[in-house]
Amino acid sequence: MTEALIGFLAIFGLALLRFPLAFSMGLVGLVGIGLTRGWVPAFASTAQVVYETGFAYTLSVIPLFILMGNFVARAGLAHELFHAAYTFIGHRRGGLAHATIAACAGFGAICGSSIATAATMSKVAYPSMKRLGYSDALSTGVIGAGGTLGIMIPPSTIMVIYGIITETHIGKLFAAGVIPGILTAAMMMGAVVLMTWHDPEHAPAGEKFSWSERLQALRGIWGVLLLVVVVLGGIYGGFFTATEGAGMGAMGAFLFALARRALNWKTLFEVLVESARTTAMLFTLLIAATIFANFVNFTTMPMELKDWITHLGLSPVMIVGAMMLIYILLGTVMEELTMVLLTIPLFFPIVVELGFDPVWFGVLIVMVIQIGLVSPPVGMNLFVINTLLPQVGLGNIFKGVWPLVLVLVITLALLLFFPALSLWLPSMMD
Repeated sequence: MTEALIGFLAIFGLALLRFPLAFSMGLVGLVGIGLTRGWVPAFASTAQVVYETGFAYTLSVIPLFILMGNFVARAGLAHELFHAAYTFIGHRRGGLAHATIAACAGFGAICGSSIATAATMSKVAYPSMKRLGYSDALSTGVIGAGGTLGIMIPPSTIMVIYGIITETHIGKLFAAGVIPGILTAAMMMGAVVLMTWHDPEHAPAGEKFSWSERLQALRGIWGVLLLVVVVLGGIYGGFFTATEGAGMGAMGAFLFALARRALNWKTLFEVLVESARTTAMLFTLLIAATIFANFVNFTTMPMELKDWITHLGLSPVMIVGAMMLIYILLGTVMEELTMVLLTIPLFFPIVVELGFDPVWFGVLIVMVIQIGLVSPPVGMNLFVINTLLPQVGLGNIFKGVWPLVLVLVITLALLLFFPALSLWLPSMMD
């Protein structure tokens, strides 16, 4: 127990010294194993983790989904998604904000990156909202919070990573994210309705489009809708695995971008380099987290923590609720993916011991990551928006996003107390 606690404190200490968290976890894990088990086993296990992670077939799903998202982003899909949503609901008060949330959900699901979605929609949606007289607070708030939807709605890179490190069925995780993703988007739109009702100056109504114009707008996104149906339908229908589905998606997105003349040799090179950089970052985190997890598993901390929690006399749901509270608090001061990779070795065995479904817990994990991405003071989406829209100011961004952070917390509570919201669709796959 003591060795593990010292390890966690060492990681936080290195983080305070601005040492990269991935290298902090890997170094502490290596030194921890070396001091407790010997240096030969420490270096041998580290080498094995690096080799197995680099050559794991199941992990190839990560770069393929990233590549798919980058191709779709280069094809300029965000503009079409935003315009299509705007033609249907833009004429209502706050309609442009609703359209932004819908476009974020659609684009984020394909892109797979919350930060990339927030950055893209800052360029696509904010100018339109500014032109119609929307307040900066509301505009940036819906972009920041809406950008988080993509990591819940499948295919989700975060779910793939969770599924791999916990050995949970990735197809079921994807299915589990559908209803929570739609529910979250609907509740965000409900929050916009309340905000604009309370203060109509936040968001004036836009123009109304005819049905022919709406159908014309839908034609611009048919290719990506087909892509999603093929990839997810193939995975759910058992026609191919998640890795094969990711390969189909990457190829389809490449052909889609090619057909739209969005690719040349220069942009193709940029897409490949960007995908390689993102993949390298994620794999570095995975390797470091696995090394540290091996060290923690060598200690008595997981067993002692599990025994301590079970003797508290709390109900199982209250225990998981306490975990979610810890995640929310950590998410205000730590990068979200690193936070999850750091704590999964501790919390996941307890969740399984309590008899909960790992798929349900995975959805809760994604939701707390969503909350962390837009929680001041270190919400990554907020700083991305501030970098791209410096004239708005962080104060306005924080002001606009906090009602939507509250929506995310309420949604987390609903998913916690009503597991069927997450587990109904995966149960259909049994």
